[in-house]
Amino acid sequence: MKHITFYLDFISPYAYLAFEELPQALMGLSYSVTYKPLLFAALLKHHGQLGPAEIAAKRDWTYRHVQWLAHSKGRTLDLPAAHPFNPLGLLRLAIATNAQGQPNRYVCETVFKHVWVGGQDAADATRLAALTQQLAPSRSPGDDAVKAQLKAHTDEAIAKGVFGVPAFEVDGKVFWGHDSLPMLRAYLDGNDWFDSPAWTGVASLPVGVSR
Repeated sequence: MKHITFYLDFISPYAYLAFEELPQALMGLSYSVTYKPLLFAALLKHHGQLGPAEIAAKRDWTYRHVQWLAHSKGRTLDLPAAHPFNPLGLLRLAIATNAQGQPNRYVCETVFKHVWVGGQDAADATRLAALTQQLAPSRSPGDDAVKAQLKAHTDEAIAKGVFGVPAFEVDGKVFWGHDSLPMLRAYLDGNDWFDSPAWTGVASLPVGVSR
């Protein structure tokens, strides 16, 4: 049985779509999943990138695209009242529900839907308090240990080569993005393409020019 580490941030609509589609995309395969919330903004800072919502034209396209993807799959995706927003409260809440900082699927689903279903303010303090009461974490989301676990998840992801969310890590291989689900399935299904130079040779490709 293969094990998948699913790195996510609830701020990402693509992470939400991938989370929703993962069971169907991998139906019939034997696998297990660990969910690890991380701070997407910290990945962007580490790699010197802007987020999709920080580039005006890309922001508009991203919101149109994710709504189209949801529509095409018959899924619900409502843009929150404002985006981007500060996801730290939600990330820490999810981590606080598990001693190892690894929330289960129910917790992740509940938080994702808090953000992406209903079109409300994802960071509203009153809503966050109600969500905290619903999930009843075993620890306070404000504990230093919870904050440290969030940082540890983020640092671990960076060390493994993760640069965005959603990201799936299996056997040291990283699959990035909602659209990588078919590729992830092929790997789990034993496709020998992943032993070919198409996968293994790209790291040695010379850089022709830098800007």
